Amino acid sequence: MRVQVPGTDPRRAYDLIRDFARYPELTDAVAEVVVNPPAADGSVVSEWLVHFRKGMLKWTERDVFEPGSRVIRFVQLSGDFALFEGQWRVEERDGGSEIWLDASFDLGIPTLADLLEPVAEASFRANILRILSGIFGSSEPLTDDAAVLGLINAVDDPVGAAAG
Repeated sequence: MRVQVPGTDPRRAYDLIRDFARYPELTDAVAEVVVNPPAADGSVVSEWLVHFRKGMLKWTERDVFEPGSRVIRFVQLSGDFALFEGQWRVEERDGGSEIWLDASFDLGIPTLADLLEPVAEASFRANILRILSGIFGSSEPLTDDAAVLGLINAVDDPVGAAAG
């Protein structure tokens, strides 16, 4: 997933993205994030509770920060996914920032994967856009895949009934 944030310095964008503890203040897509004190290597363990469709997803991840390259790598340690890992990357683009999120997940339900995972991916992308909009105000999704954008727009309520 790629998002353009015009007029935002890449270092500032990186610092705002890595401030996970603020996410619940910025968007109703995230119910809670607990960021534990950094380990000796600078990585942190963060605990997430996120609205997902009509329920909640909960997981704990290790986050590794690489400020020189403006990369944040994450991998789930425990939680609702069978697999969840990826990275954020912030690049300079046209006087602003281009934010990349590359993530892989597996819900761990092989018999329903073909049915559930496209819906889960659309909800995930919609929630990421909500988070980035909370952080930056307006952000512009960039993708060459019109079907993905259509699927995102088809998600009626990415936060679900649990939000209120």
